[in-house]
Amino acid sequence: MRDFNQWIDCFRECISDYGYYINFEKVYRNIDSIKVELNILNSLIGSKKIETDFRSILKNYPSTLKCIPLLLAVRANEIYAVDKDGAFSYSFISQNYDIEQYIVFMRKTGLFELLENHIISNLVDYATGVETGLDSNGRKNRGGHLMENLVEEYIKKAGFIKNNNYFKEMYISEISSKWGIDLSAISNQGKMEKRFDFVIKTKNMIFGIETNFYSSSGSKLNETARSYKTLALETKTIEGFDFIWFTDGKGWHNAKHNLEETFDVMEHIYNIDDMENDIIGKVCK
Repeated sequence: MRDFNQWIDCFRECISDYGYYINFEKVYRNIDSIKVELNILNSLIGSKKIETDFRSILKNYPSTLKCIPLLLAVRANEIYAVDKDGAFSYSFISQNYDIEQYIVFMRKTGLFELLENHIISNLVDYATGVETGLDSNGRKNRGGHLMENLVEEYIKKAGFIKNNNYFKEMYISEISSKWGIDLSAISNQGKMEKRFDFVIKTKNMIFGIETNFYSSSGSKLNETARSYKTLALETKTIEGFDFIWFTDGKGWHNAKHNLEETFDVMEHIYNIDDMENDIIGKVCK
C-alpha cells in the first residue's frame, strides 16, 4: 500500500522546459514575414515631415500597412478606435479609409511621436521585442502541454512506439472500433465521446491515459479528482481495459482531500516521481 501523504509530498513546483518561456523560432518567423515592410517604415524614424513621408509610403508601398498593428502590440488585422471625433474600424489588410484617416490613427495612437522623436532606432528590433512580449502570452497554452509532453517521453522511454503500440489523443469510439472492445460503461452507453490523452496497447490490456499538472489551486482540481474517481470505478467493470492518471503540481495541496479520495480507490494514479522510477514500464508490460 502506498502512503498518500508521502506521494503528494513528491509533487513538483514547476515542470517548465527550456522552450516554455519564449518560442523564438515563431518570433523570428513572424518578423521575417514583414521585415521588408518594417525596413521601409524605418525611413520615418527621425522624420521632420512625418505625415508627408507616411503619406508617400502608403501610396507607394501599401503593404506596409500590415505592420502597424504589431507596432501597437496588437495581433489583429483590424483595430477599432473611438473618441469625440467618431468611431472607426481600421483595416490593416486592405485600406478601408483614405490615407488622411490613417494619419489620424498614427498621430492619435502615439506612433508618429514614437518615430519622429527617434525614441526607437530600428523598427525591426522594436518589432522583435514586441513579438517576444506577445509570445509570452502563449505560455498558458504551452504550459497545458508540458505534462502531456513529459508523459509521452516516458512512454517512449518504456519502449513504446507511436502509432504502433501507443497512440495520442484517441476517442472512445476509435478505441472500440480499433480493438473491438465495449467501452459503453465509460461512455454513458455511447452517448458521451471522451478523448484520452494517450492509449497504450499491450498484449493483454488497453490503457487509457489522462495527464495534467496543476501549479496553482482552483475549483477545477476538485472537479477533476471527482470525475477521474468515477472513471476509474467505471473502468473496473471493463475486461481488458484500464485507466491510468498521471498528475502532479503543488496546486493539489489545496485540494488534497478530494485527490486522496481518488487515490484510495484508483490503482493507477501516478506522479512524476513515479514515472522517473519506470512505473510505465512496470505497469504496461
